[in-house]
Amino acid sequence: MEEMKGDEMNEQKKPFDLLNSALNNTVIIGMKGGIQMRGVMVAYDIHMNLVLEKAELLVDGEVKKGLGNVLVRGDSVVYISPS
Repeated sequence: MEEMKGDEMNEQKKPFDLLNSALNNTVIIGMKGGIQMRGVMVAYDIHMNLVLEKAELLVDGEVKKGLGNVLVRGDSVVYISPS
């Protein structure tokens, strides 16, 4: 495996950098059990618990149900993707 040196290492993104860049933006959350939600991520914590506003439950990429404001428990999150 190739090592990173100097400036390359400083530019490397960390998980919290990516979460910070997603704040106040629409994201799609993949969860255990194949559940997907879309909403505006307004907060997170060190456990990756997420707060979404205007959340929607997605089934096959289509909106199934509007959920409003939700708290997603971090250990159920599989991925977070920009919408």
